[in-house]
Amino acid sequence: MSKADVKGAVQQQFGNVAQNYTTSKVHAKGQDLQTMVECVTLNADMRVLDAGAGAGHTAMAFAPYVKEVIAYDLTPAMLIQVEQNAQERGLTNISTQQGDVENLPFDDDSFDVIVSRYSAHHWMNPAQAVREFARILKPNGYVIFSDIVASENPAFDTFLQALELLRDPSHVRDFSVSQWETMFGEAGFEAEVVDLFDLPLDFENWIERMQTAPAHVMALRSLYSGASADIKAQFNLPDELPDGTFTFTIPSLVMKGRLPQ
Repeated sequence: MSKADVKGAVQQQFGNVAQNYTTSKVHAKGQDLQTMVECVTLNADMRVLDAGAGAGHTAMAFAPYVKEVIAYDLTPAMLIQVEQNAQERGLTNISTQQGDVENLPFDDDSFDVIVSRYSAHHWMNPAQAVREFARILKPNGYVIFSDIVASENPAFDTFLQALELLRDPSHVRDFSVSQWETMFGEAGFEAEVVDLFDLPLDFENWIERMQTAPAHVMALRSLYSGASADIKAQFNLPDELPDGTFTFTIPSLVMKGRLPQ
């Protein structure tokens, strides 16, 4: 699939389900949001970019502590959700802009902090995006990522990528800690893993949020049912899959990168 095809798929997929991401508990109240806010010292003079903003939950978490947040996303329908959600909360320092993270329309040295949450696994060229972040950040600026993280174990990695793609055809790839560290390092960042955690998910909510096709839901259930004992333990899957919903986890991380002077 070409880069244009992938970006078109992302816009279509998330344009159809934008409202679901406003109400998603995973996105609105995840434990990693507070971790992201607390892992750097914020102040009222800072300018923040939320790259791949989705419905704006990360932008809204940072907005009370800084001067300005720009919520930047590829999908116009998502930015409408940001505007509505910010207005409902009375947050007047959030603005929106549509575009691609791999080609940012901002001047060099124009942001103090860049944040991105549950977006990077949809990017065709994340290394290029990270280089763009380094370009537009001020010296000593920070980038803070939260995303699903792939295992260094090939079997666990294959299982994760398969279930992500079945659930969401616009998925590109989850990356491992070592892959993110390499991308950050090559762009000039000093990288630090702030937190590694298991993200709890309810299966029915997870597929409903993305409006996963019924045939893919059946394939997902088959994938889970046929998983090895090691994979079931890795993803906290039940030994016997029930007919209805069930909970499982996906490994996730918060990573911070500082751009030296």
